[in-house]
Amino acid sequence: MKSFNVPVHYRSPLVTAIKESRKASDKMKRDFSPTVLELGTLQVILARHFGFCYGVENAIEIAFKAISENPGKRVFLLSEMIHNPGVNADLQALGVRFIMDTRGNMLLDWDILQSDDIVIIPAFGTTLELEQKLRSKGIDPTHYETTCPFVEKVWNRAEKIGEENYTVIVHGKPNHEETRATFSHSNAHTPTVVIKDMQQAEVLAKYITASLPATNFYSDFKGQHSEGFDVTKHLQRIGVVNQTTMLASETQAIADYLKNVILTHFNTPPDKANERFADTRDTLCYATNDNQSAVHGMLQQQADLAIVIGGYNSSNTSHLVELCEQTLPTYFISNEYCLISDDEVRHFDLHTHIEKTTKNYLPQKSLLRVMITSGASCPDALVERVIRRLAVLTNNEQAIENVADKWIVG
Repeated sequence: MKSFNVPVHYRSPLVTAIKESRKASDKMKRDFSPTVLELGTLQVILARHFGFCYGVENAIEIAFKAISENPGKRVFLLSEMIHNPGVNADLQALGVRFIMDTRGNMLLDWDILQSDDIVIIPAFGTTLELEQKLRSKGIDPTHYETTCPFVEKVWNRAEKIGEENYTVIVHGKPNHEETRATFSHSNAHTPTVVIKDMQQAEVLAKYITASLPATNFYSDFKGQHSEGFDVTKHLQRIGVVNQTTMLASETQAIADYLKNVILTHFNTPPDKANERFADTRDTLCYATNDNQSAVHGMLQQQADLAIVIGGYNSSNTSHLVELCEQTLPTYFISNEYCLISDDEVRHFDLHTHIEKTTKNYLPQKSLLRVMITSGASCPDALVERVIRRLAVLTNNEQAIENVADKWIVG
């Protein structure tokens, strides 16, 4: 796989050494067991896969290239390039300005843009409408486009099945940048509906089977369907694609469920399933799958708590938190400073959507076992800093130095 020119301060000698060692011994990526670091009285159980994915490293390389190649020019990002506050802050420190926030609300007026300005498209991609808006300003939206290739793969798959007269069902968060972009690209070719979870899939199923009045559809899926969507016509042939950072198992469960509903309703035999349902399994992102599989592998171990590191608005990271929460106390943190002391942690609560402080999060034990993973937009350097902070808080500073020397020097 291609390597990228990413600023060195995002790298970690320790984490790089661990990843390279695991990669060398498991080239086919079939082993999802964690790496265990013995740090005196602290045992760190590190997920097999975590951190920057291909799409994120590609985006970072292009963004910093855009800045270095255009001295004296104004450089803008359409919105956050990735959902990591540290990386976005680094870009802002170099003079990059954000045009919109992550929900599409304007932070700057379109009228300030000039034809010689540089506008970077974020890794999530953008809508066809916003691309046209930039072109109307004389700005080429593709010159410094950082759209993840795996997001573009979803767009291409949606276009292909749309040309075959399937309606596209997008499993994603309706307000997420990537889902908005995927909806726009799909909508250009075929009727499209966004569903956020299995609960909405079950509601959609009732419109497929005509169990609910067609007129109710437009309120149940307000803002989540194509203009002119006709429930009586556009739910007879469907295919499911996904926001690439969703829970892979949920996307597959939704696809399997809707496939069963539509085949049953139209009395379609399994050998003719493609008359009603398009096979779109190939739109699941490799990094999403790997990171979630690595968490499942990590959770086979015994531990006292889990720490998940990443941006609080990161979809892929939030799903890692959800997986961990099912098994043990889990703390979703943005950086090492959230580990305030050995008694107090500042973390994000996915259920209340607020950052809060919890006391007594580290059990007083002779051997403390902590699971650690991070999202696809989290630098490895940040993961190492969290590990080192834990070592300090548990009085294992020398142990982390010894382990680091062992992995880095070999």
